[in-house]
Amino acid sequence: MEYTTLGDTGMTVSKICLGCMSFGGSGGGEAFDWTVGEEQATEVIDRAIELGINFFDTANVYSDGESERILGNALGEYDRDEQVVATKVWGQMREDDPNSGGLSGKTIDQELENSLDRLGMDTVDLYQIHRWDPETPIEGTLGALDDAVRRGKTRYLGASSMWAHQFADALHTSDRLGFERFATMQNHYNLVYREEEREMLPLSRKENVGVIPWSPLAGGYLARPHEESDEMRDMTADRYDTPQSREINERVQELADEHDASMSQIGLAWLLHKDGVTAPIYGTSSVEHLEDAVEAVELDLSDSDVEYLEEPYEPMAVLGHE
Repeated sequence: MEYTTLGDTGMTVSKICLGCMSFGGSGGGEAFDWTVGEEQATEVIDRAIELGINFFDTANVYSDGESERILGNALGEYDRDEQVVATKVWGQMREDDPNSGGLSGKTIDQELENSLDRLGMDTVDLYQIHRWDPETPIEGTLGALDDAVRRGKTRYLGASSMWAHQFADALHTSDRLGFERFATMQNHYNLVYREEEREMLPLSRKENVGVIPWSPLAGGYLARPHEESDEMRDMTADRYDTPQSREINERVQELADEHDASMSQIGLAWLLHKDGVTAPIYGTSSVEHLEDAVEAVELDLSDSDVEYLEEPYEPMAVLGHE
């Protein structure tokens, strides 16, 4: 494994972050065959640590908190100080409680405590807003998050998919009011969705914000030939399956053959070559797939490889902000 610094936090993180959305068999997990229970999830987490991964991303809404609980239990067997743990707030956790979602001060205070309880931690390393909340003034959200840092409940703050003008407003507001800034941006970015290159990535580089992209393989679209199908790819086909994306998919296959690599490794290696990207968030429920992904860190793509992969791309509608 190779390591890098997460934005301006000073924290050292592995260049692959293990995403934990597939961990948990209850709540939201009931709808998807790709979620797994605690035993299999723990095997993946244990192997990740053996491979040198020290960065883990989850969220309160993943399987209604079950993902956090599983991750916390697994990491409890190790030295907590050696791991970097990130979770998120925004999605509504309880149908009969409107204050269990959004980004009000009340929601942030109570849902952070709930997340810490499930994780079995006094402090989380990175607490992220999962999306933008148009119903809550950003000053109120930032004030509550700043207070969480001052109380020692989280070390750093992060944001996720939003418009670049919203992120710029949030950073400026933090500076103006003397609040803790967002140190990371978890955005939607991969070979077949590159709209973030227009504004968000340049802004993040300018502000020294760590970029930790979600869906680095486009929900599995870049992990196998586009003619093949499974439940996850069927869910995301309406996002990615265009003539241009099919051409990119075929070029990924071609380069995978040339480099004696998997398609997943080519997709991840491309991201790791992009200026400003800190660590893709790679979600899996398979030890084999995890081992494959880690090997992508050592895969060297030439400039001509990168250009060849990127050439078919055409602008598309913005995805992932909702």
